[in-house]
Amino acid sequence: MSRRHNQPTRGRSDAADLQRSITSSGGAVLESDASLARRILAQESGAFAVLVDRYHDFVFRICFAILRHRQDAEDATQDTFSRVARYLDRWDPRRPLQPWLATVAGNRSRSQLARRKVYAPLSAAAEPQSLATRQNHAADAMREEIVLALGNLPERQRIAFECFHEHAMPYAQIARQMHCPIGTVKTLVHRARLSLIEQLRQREVVPGESADTPPQPKGASQ
Repeated sequence: MSRRHNQPTRGRSDAADLQRSITSSGGAVLESDASLARRILAQESGAFAVLVDRYHDFVFRICFAILRHRQDAEDATQDTFSRVARYLDRWDPRRPLQPWLATVAGNRSRSQLARRKVYAPLSAAAEPQSLATRQNHAADAMREEIVLALGNLPERQRIAFECFHEHAMPYAQIARQMHCPIGTVKTLVHRARLSLIEQLRQREVVPGESADTPPQPKGASQ
């Protein structure tokens, strides 16, 4: 059965609970993702089905592009929405929903690929594969948590953190890109790291250690 979807709200304000949708009838109004999420969290009947209908094709395309197998892609799609239902309360409604959905869908699809190896004919390597699969699942889950936490950071902190940690850019290059002193970049990265650790600690993703002593990357100075 074909499904019809629209782009999510990308504004930062919750005031815009409705957004325009270009449809054949013209003038139709589509409920924002933020408003829909509130109804889902309030356990309103049928609300989650609306979210699934809105983004099923978007998620399925990502899963199929990775798995290249329709049934596996459907399984990964269902797994994706199950995880979204479980962790929707952690999504910041001021942020667009699609990037998080794409991250979860990619992780669930890679987990499917790993399971293909596990269910292959038994061999001497079966046990190490099972261990590797569990480690991959744990890494996927952590990555999803970090994506959610990054979405809650102020924009400049997020940009500085991603440049430094994900793109391995030196402080001087980040400073030129962000048009600010190197000291400001160091402060932004440091504060972003503290905020991420605190968010992960509050969610019990990492042990409840003090956020005042975050792990330091090699070669980095504060």
